[in-house]
Amino acid sequence: MTSKGLRLRRQTAWLNPIVQFVLAALICVGLPFVLLGLTYEFGTGDYVLQNTLWACLAGLTGGFWLHRSFSKLPGTYESFGIIPAYLAAFGMVLLTIVLYRIEYSRALLIFSFAACVIWFFGVYLTIQRKTMLRLGVIEGGHTDLFSTLDGVSATALTLTSWPDDIDAVTADFRYDHADEWEARIADFTLAGIPVYHSKDLLESLTGRTELEHLSENTFGTLGPVQSWLAVKWISDWLLSLVLVPILVPVMALAAIAIKLDSPGPVLFRQVRVGYRGNDFRVFKFRTMRDSNGNHDGNGITDLITTGNDSRITRVGRFLRFTRLDEVPQLFNVLRGEMALIGPRPEAAELSNWYQAEVPFYRYRHIVRPGITGWAQVNQGHVADLADIKKKLEYDFYYIRNFSIWLDILIVMKTIKTVLTGFGHK
Repeated sequence: MTSKGLRLRRQTAWLNPIVQFVLAALICVGLPFVLLGLTYEFGTGDYVLQNTLWACLAGLTGGFWLHRSFSKLPGTYESFGIIPAYLAAFGMVLLTIVLYRIEYSRALLIFSFAACVIWFFGVYLTIQRKTMLRLGVIEGGHTDLFSTLDGVSATALTLTSWPDDIDAVTADFRYDHADEWEARIADFTLAGIPVYHSKDLLESLTGRTELEHLSENTFGTLGPVQSWLAVKWISDWLLSLVLVPILVPVMALAAIAIKLDSPGPVLFRQVRVGYRGNDFRVFKFRTMRDSNGNHDGNGITDLITTGNDSRITRVGRFLRFTRLDEVPQLFNVLRGEMALIGPRPEAAELSNWYQAEVPFYRYRHIVRPGITGWAQVNQGHVADLADIKKKLEYDFYYIRNFSIWLDILIVMKTIKTVLTGFGHK
């Protein structure tokens, strides 16, 4: 075997999740257990250490599962969910220990948690971030975008040669391929090479769903399962009920700053299109100079905020940067008009314009609009029609792949957005 082949085999072994988990169990849990046991009077046979050993293994297992669930989502890196996943898993383990009054070693639990985080960051930095998806592309249909994606090395396949060193193959199954290619696809599958539909693979890599076709989700429907939507609405309502009293001081300070900065009302109210196409009045902190509800005569353009919009006040610019202007929409959630996470609601006039220009635009109203959403954390504020189409692709992806994991990821990215001001206008 060549040295290149040996390196590829070693790298493949390191990328195997089972290998990573077993090594983490030995290094992050087993080794600290043995070393700490040497300092105890009763050694590793002490029941306190044994209790903590099983607790650490439970934290590692839960964190590994959560981390893998996050990293499967598009727009994430292997490092993105490491700290939240293991913090949540070890936090649940600690809560269980406290509730059941189990004796444990605080030093071993903290050391194992820190070791798990350091270990998986190390794996990412040394191996995973350097990997590329080596993709063989069967031309025909919509397959031209793969060559433009980051982290993907796309190679056009031919019938005259068998591809080497590829991780997967993709083809547009809606395209009428020649019989020879149909046979070759079967050969790839029999050889153990994964073959993906280009549409599904593009969605997975970009986090967007194309607008040319409406596609059912994994449950065979065009919209999320209604029982899931009901659970989401109840949880959003309860969480908003908790958040409102906590954020009252922040809202009070924002209201005072708005009044001192410029004349006009504290709150901005606007009719927007919401769940199932019904109009509702959204609440936001006012960030622009008050025009008494009148436009400047420019129609649709008055409803679109540009990067250096002269109408934005000094306080308004800060509120937009931190997204604090959206906080009053918690009351829209309590009224059942919005969700914490979902496609952002558009002004009624803008919505009517987009509906006339963009295919399937009304499909985004199948779920409640959100205070934050998949498009906002990936794209930010948009204005022109081309950006709107891309934003709608993100919205469609969210609707088609609605899950608790996606919502958690959006929350994590929203925190990053608030801290960095990404995409604000």
